Amino acid sequence: MSNEVVLYEKKETGVALVTLNRPDRLNAITGELTARLKEKIDDACKDDDVKVIVLTGAGRGFSAGADMDNLSDISANNKEVSNDKPEERDYETNGMSEWEGQYSYFPSVPKPIIAAINGPAAGVGLIMSLYCDMRVASENAVFSTAFSKRGLIAEWGVGWILPRIIGVAHTMDIMMTARKFDAAEAERIGLVNRCFAAENFLEHVLAYAEDIAKNVSPRSVKIMKRQIYTALGEDIQTNLDSSMEEMLQSFGSEDFKEGVKHFIEKRPAKFTGK
Repeated sequence: MSNEVVLYEKKETGVALVTLNRPDRLNAITGELTARLKEKIDDACKDDDVKVIVLTGAGRGFSAGADMDNLSDISANNKEVSNDKPEERDYETNGMSEWEGQYSYFPSVPKPIIAAINGPAAGVGLIMSLYCDMRVASENAVFSTAFSKRGLIAEWGVGWILPRIIGVAHTMDIMMTARKFDAAEAERIGLVNRCFAAENFLEHVLAYAEDIAKNVSPRSVKIMKRQIYTALGEDIQTNLDSSMEEMLQSFGSEDFKEGVKHFIEKRPAKFTGK
């Protein structure tokens, strides 16, 4: 087994599989893991062959949250937790500098990130999945916010992002009780997009990701991702104006021409992202 705390595998299908790799600690998050995760996502973004990023956990779970040894050290020694923003990235991002942060930079990544929640996801491990663009879960997945049972609060912007995904009432419930809930409930309240059988879970996820990688325009995906997150802070008129401008620019793109052409010619698309 690799000693790397985050693994990276590039598939021939245009998908990069990024795996949190501390299975003996249920992929509990440390500073090193956070830093290596950033490096692997950067690698995927700089590779034009990669169209979609899938983030999952090694072993039986996604992530149990912050490593308890770290939390014990913080509690005993009154240490401060850093929320340093990521360093300057050497690829074109989606802008949105207000999203930059230790775990909240995922929306500024120009490629879709899918959280493949293969088992327990708790605390900051759950928050990490919230900043992914989509979440799919194994039927065996279990979720918990955990914070109120540790004397903590709505960390890392979860009080902002979670109500926008599942609504205020559901957020109040799972944040204040810190109770555990299963994948079926997560799907029912809209926390995850869909559930897959535990058997061959990753195969189902990769097939879902590969469909995006093969059949849609990378340019469209990049711009729509930015539009959707930016719209969370816009009024309707601002959004109407900006979306009209983006639509007009799309008409001159190579991907728009290919999108029309492959439909007329009844053949698979050959999008370039331009």
